[in-house]
Amino acid sequence: MKILHPPGWSRPRGYSNGVAAQGTVVSIAGQIGWNAQQQFETDDLVAQVRQTLANVLAVLAEAGGDSRHLVRMTWYLVDKREYLARAREIGAVYRELMGQNYPAMTAVQVVALMEDRAKVEIECTAVIGPDERAGGT
Repeated sequence: MKILHPPGWSRPRGYSNGVAAQGTVVSIAGQIGWNAQQQFETDDLVAQVRQTLANVLAVLAEAGGDSRHLVRMTWYLVDKREYLARAREIGAVYRELMGQNYPAMTAVQVVALMEDRAKVEIECTAVIGPDERAGGT
């Protein structure tokens, strides 16, 4: 995987401007903050982000990947102000679950998500190299 950073650009914080990779492409549908039984355990944004990221990782693991294989994430949020106000907490949860991998990311505010209690939805693309599997190189 190669991080794409044009010369002279300021370094982004918490994401990459672009990523180039070769291998098996894994498309992960929008995941939300409910558990494996599709039940919400909380209405707290940070807790939903934690569960959403855990769901992303669970799907990715089914393809033999882990967080370092993520090349793109799109975050859909119902409340931009709450996201910004809790950015430090969200960043800490992100680093705890995803490590220091910062794929190309987009975050947008939406009017609503399909599940009324959902505060965040994240869809991802990962690329697993031909000789890579979780825990490998």
